[in-house]
Amino acid sequence: MTAPLMSLTWTDHVTGRRGFLVVDRLVRGVSSGGLRMREGCTLEEVAGLARGMTMKEALHYNPEGRYIPLGGAKGGIDCDPQDPRAYGLLVRYLRAMRPYIENFWTTGEDLGLTQDLVDRAAAEAGLVSSIQAVYPLLDDEATARRRLADAFAVEVDGIGLDELVGGCGVAESVLAALDRAGMPYAGTRVAVQGLGTMGGATARFLARAGLAVVAVADIKGTVANPAGLDVEALLAARDAYGTVDRSVLRPEDRELPGDAWLSADAEVLVPAAVSYAIDTANQERITARWIVEAANMPVLPEAEELLAARGVTVLPDVVVNSGTNAWWWWTLFGDIGADADEAFAYTRRSMRALIDRMLARAEADGTTPRAAAHAIVADRLPVIAERFGWYR
Repeated sequence: MTAPLMSLTWTDHVTGRRGFLVVDRLVRGVSSGGLRMREGCTLEEVAGLARGMTMKEALHYNPEGRYIPLGGAKGGIDCDPQDPRAYGLLVRYLRAMRPYIENFWTTGEDLGLTQDLVDRAAAEAGLVSSIQAVYPLLDDEATARRRLADAFAVEVDGIGLDELVGGCGVAESVLAALDRAGMPYAGTRVAVQGLGTMGGATARFLARAGLAVVAVADIKGTVANPAGLDVEALLAARDAYGTVDRSVLRPEDRELPGDAWLSADAEVLVPAAVSYAIDTANQERITARWIVEAANMPVLPEAEELLAARGVTVLPDVVVNSGTNAWWWWTLFGDIGADADEAFAYTRRSMRALIDRMLARAEADGTTPRAAAHAIVADRLPVIAERFGWYR
């Protein structure tokens, strides 16, 4: 891979903790990518995520849409988000990154951080918004900002639309793969690692589509039931970090070790928590037919090669979890309004088209879905560059 346009490491003068920013490329002078906070976050990890954001933006390019792709970027902070010092560290990081956020990096929630927390810290750091760099590209900034704010205020069954739309995209990716394989939804079993924003919403949409969610994992361990878990009860019993209160479990639900989700008797695995969750050693335990990457970079490349050799298909993160980022821009630029039904329909339609195109390309080229996604991006980037220009 070519080097990113910009890569920097910042050290907090109070805690000694480090933060990172990588801008892979700019399109129209702006880049897009969230900010994650986790213990052990590295510059290499953030660089990989930034490259992935360039791909996600390119994959959603629609010449007929109002949303025009941005470049890819990512931020990261090496700290446990539950550390008492984490919020102060976040504010100082954003204050240090203020010139970049004001001019060419749009950011938001990612692993370990909620959008509400990012917004609060951004205001304390003196920023107008975490996405203010994109405002000059809008035809009517006031209307666009009001539309996005209205969309963030929408709730469905007590959960914010911004939390649900990404899981809607992941779930539609699963359903599209099942449809291509001729598998019925009823009777298809799913195991989900992580019941936070992305994992929780994915579990909800899949359960409502008729699939059986037979295992979910959080920081306390795995909860399993071969007949299917009560997803709505688990979601209602989560804390802010996606940890389920075990008092809501039914007598037939079982508590298992944290990594038991890997070997769950299921057709679909959805890693929706941390990066690098599946490696060359633990991939041997997987019997699922599909791994659907709701998290960023959960399957190591070497593990994916071994999985592919034994017939396990990995649907890559750059496609599967791209719905949240796209929804922000579809809404802000005016392709959709602040309406849940419209957002879900647009997301389903767009994600299904992407999955179908990727799987068809993989079949035609005799490659993996990830290689096919890279090939689609390689086709699109020159078109985007010729029309809008970019900086590397």
